[in-house]
Amino acid sequence: MTRDAEHLRSLSIFHYVVSGLAALFAFFPIFHLLLGLVLVFAPQAFAGNGSPPPAFPGWFFVIFAATFMLLGWTFAAFVLTAGRCLARQKHYMSCLIMAGVECLFMPVGTVPGVFTLFLLVREPVKQLFEAHPPGTAAGVQK
Repeated sequence: MTRDAEHLRSLSIFHYVVSGLAALFAFFPIFHLLLGLVLVFAPQAFAGNGSPPPAFPGWFFVIFAATFMLLGWTFAAFVLTAGRCLARQKHYMSCLIMAGVECLFMPVGTVPGVFTLFLLVREPVKQLFEAHPPGTAAGVQK
């Protein structure tokens, strides 16, 4: 295994960790989602002595939280897929794009994203990806 292949393997592990953290962070709006659901389906819990609040704020909380959670889980899935592609040395362009997008997930994703970008633009690494086209498994002898 070459040094560049070892670096790709290490970066793939970092991508797995970032993916797990992104999925975990995507759970944070669960409190907003639950609050919104209570506001929509049980507004009498907030009525007190007066009339219950309108459903609009509840729907706002539900839509905001659900959107944020879905976007976070989608991002985590893409980072996980990029990590698998790095380990298998396949799909060069998608790994390069996800490394750039991952830099936006500060501060956790910036470090693996930048290191991945630096590694992927090197010519020997490009040749590693070209040696393993998307239809074959990396390192498997026929």
